[in-house]
Amino acid sequence: MAIFAIGDLHLAIDERIEKPMDVFGPVWADHDKRVSENWHRLITDEDLVIVCGDISWGLRFEEAQADLDFVAELPGQKVLIKGNHDLWWTSISKLQAYDRRMFFVQNNTFRWGDMAICGTRGWICPGTEGFEEHDQKIYDRELIRLRMSLEAGRASGAENLICALHYPPSNDKFQPSGFTALLEEYDVRTCVYGHLHGKEVFRKGYKGNWNGVEYKLVSLDYVNAEPVRIG
Repeated sequence: MAIFAIGDLHLAIDERIEKPMDVFGPVWADHDKRVSENWHRLITDEDLVIVCGDISWGLRFEEAQADLDFVAELPGQKVLIKGNHDLWWTSISKLQAYDRRMFFVQNNTFRWGDMAICGTRGWICPGTEGFEEHDQKIYDRELIRLRMSLEAGRASGAENLICALHYPPSNDKFQPSGFTALLEEYDVRTCVYGHLHGKEVFRKGYKGNWNGVEYKLVSLDYVNAEPVRIG
């Protein structure tokens, strides 16, 4: 019963969606096939995989269904977090009813053995270049959502909490944020996140232990399309 994580699948299986990812470099060539191959090699139906957002390029739920089916058919239980490109993400009740092999985190938690998987999309943090008033509103809202999820995790009686975000939990100066404060307050063991792409951008995300929380960047191109074991 291992736990893995990967972010930013950026799937576009539906023929109505034209989003060729290989324009962003060779790591994205046939990335869906490489993800599937690595997933089948590493993961069994007894395992859990956290998917840290940007799952499908579909604009509507109907356009994302082929991508969701692709994820559902992969081995293991999947826990999904919303990314900034997941515009298809609809009501949580509709999503939870879609396929029992996938659980969608939104103001809730997923219990797995003695662990609870919590999280939210997140947002850019104060101190980021270009952070404006409208960003502050979204940031504050995401902090509320994260606290609700962490509270649900604590209420579940889980011994350990794992947090999944889409955005990095701090700015590129690695300054403390409301997200890092919440993770420390709730004694979160591990935080996984995605969103960052390209060698020059990877360095903007904190990696390693920070005040007792282990931070891991798991965006697809950073982990070379291979889910990372985190527990």
